Amino acid sequence: MGDIDSIASSNLVTLARRKFDTLVIGAGGGGLRAALQLSQADANVAVVSKVFPTRSHTVAAQGGMNAALANVLPDNWHWHMYDTVKGSDYLGDQDAIEYMCRAASHLVVELEHAGVPFTRLEDGRIYQRAFGGQSQNFGGEQAVRTCAAADRTGHAILHTLYQQNIRAKTHFFDEHFAVDLILDDDGYVLGALTLEIETGELLLIEAKTTLLATGGAGQLFRTNTNAHINTGDGLAMVLRAGLPIQDMEFFQFHPTGIAGKGMLITEGARGEGGYLINKDGERFMARYAPKAKDLASRDVVSRAIAVEVRDGRGCGANGDHVFLKLDHLGAETVHKRLPGICDMVTTFLGIDPAVEHIPVYPTAHYTMGGIPTDRDGRVVAPVNSGEEPVPGLYAVGECACVSVHGANRLGGNSLLDIVVFGRAAGNDINEFLTANRYHRPLNDASVEQALTRLARWDRTGDGESVSQLRDELQSTMETYCGVFRSDEVLKEGVDEVLALEKRLEGAVLQDHSKTFNTARIEALELENLMELAIATVCSALERRESRGAHSRIDFTERDDVHWLKHSLFFKEDRRLDYKPVRMKPLSVESFPPKERVY
Repeated sequence: MGDIDSIASSNLVTLARRKFDTLVIGAGGGGLRAALQLSQADANVAVVSKVFPTRSHTVAAQGGMNAALANVLPDNWHWHMYDTVKGSDYLGDQDAIEYMCRAASHLVVELEHAGVPFTRLEDGRIYQRAFGGQSQNFGGEQAVRTCAAADRTGHAILHTLYQQNIRAKTHFFDEHFAVDLILDDDGYVLGALTLEIETGELLLIEAKTTLLATGGAGQLFRTNTNAHINTGDGLAMVLRAGLPIQDMEFFQFHPTGIAGKGMLITEGARGEGGYLINKDGERFMARYAPKAKDLASRDVVSRAIAVEVRDGRGCGANGDHVFLKLDHLGAETVHKRLPGICDMVTTFLGIDPAVEHIPVYPTAHYTMGGIPTDRDGRVVAPVNSGEEPVPGLYAVGECACVSVHGANRLGGNSLLDIVVFGRAAGNDINEFLTANRYHRPLNDASVEQALTRLARWDRTGDGESVSQLRDELQSTMETYCGVFRSDEVLKEGVDEVLALEKRLEGAVLQDHSKTFNTARIEALELENLMELAIATVCSALERRESRGAHSRIDFTERDDVHWLKHSLFFKEDRRLDYKPVRMKPLSVESFPPKERVY
């Protein structure tokens, strides 16, 4: 360890440094929306991204963005709020949900004015499609609320936000990896240590405020819809800083990933009129959600598919999937409304979805938990019987937990989440910068700690490979922490993940002289994933109820008496704590928990 410490100390002396008002880590929709708000207010903003910004995972969002525009059918934000609270299985914080749903229409119009090419209705208004878990009049008929740009909505939003940031002169550090946060002894976050992936050169970015927008952790699971970059880096940095992460037991499995491959088939395919069938050609969702059928909430549809396969009604030679049927819609509708899906299915399956059925099965998709924040995007930490903001630290998007998604996210609310709270965080950071005009003195001890983490992967010799351990971790999480869970299986999962963590201590990069810098990045990413895997299985083991995406076969009912609360996981001692759900909205009556049916 002494060698690693000496390497860290020598790097500290020669470390390149830059100063900014705000450091944004992550260039997806949440990070870029916040950066745009700040750059337009003349703040000096740096955005660090480990890929080129338009390759951030927001680009993969297909179906659309929810807002009660009422362009197709009557709608209002209060109905949207009800659906979001119900979809969250009542674990969502109702003040934050009201804030998001009320802001939604304004944000869609703002994006349109910024240049997002939304699909249009015949009369020129923004096109909206039906999505799962959405209703009119507080649980009535199906709502049509999701604003779409064909089936490439995230792509359109991300490119627009990037172009607007270029116009606003935001400073980008492309293909840089954030190693760790830098804190001072008073708990202020002072920026982060970053690594340029191509050259391996270090850069310390000092900032008065730091915003985490690093996305989710879908790479915890072997079969997932996420990009390879979604390794939960921001969440793990927060854990290492001594702060908790929230509700990690709630991981959404999207019902329609391409079977055996994981690529996402948007919920918009069912919103356009597609539906699921089993091997008998039965439209089986009528048995699980008699009213909403294929447009029930995602956790409901995922469990239904898993049950169909488990009970022997699966399709294909191995009976391990069901079919998504679109051919009845007609080739013109399928190719016009779902062009991205047509391209993907043709590429990966060699079929035309307007002619043949798509084999689908639930696949890991979205991190409902994350870094606990308030409505202004400020990261909050427990203090005595309450919580206080961590000075200088913000988080938005999938890495954050406001919580507007609770135990289950509604489709179409993720793109809404990132722009609503990206803007909110930008506004609050502006106020913070006005009150804190100068940089605080840098804490060398915190920088050395980050350098030590990096120096650990300069070690060569005999040991297990990072890629092998990552494969085993993903398989373990899929086996022990999937759609259905139990006490016995989760206990085994905890043991398996802790054993993998122990083995990671002895892992090395293979033949360092021939290793690209990307291998070091993959090792750092695996460390992050390992932290989050432990948080996920430990939190799932302790929550003894079924709620939303967390489905226990040994505790099949939701238990509001004992478990209507958020979990907080601390790295130290693998400690779990809990805090109450915020049930009081801002201006309307709350929606009390009741039986959740579709």
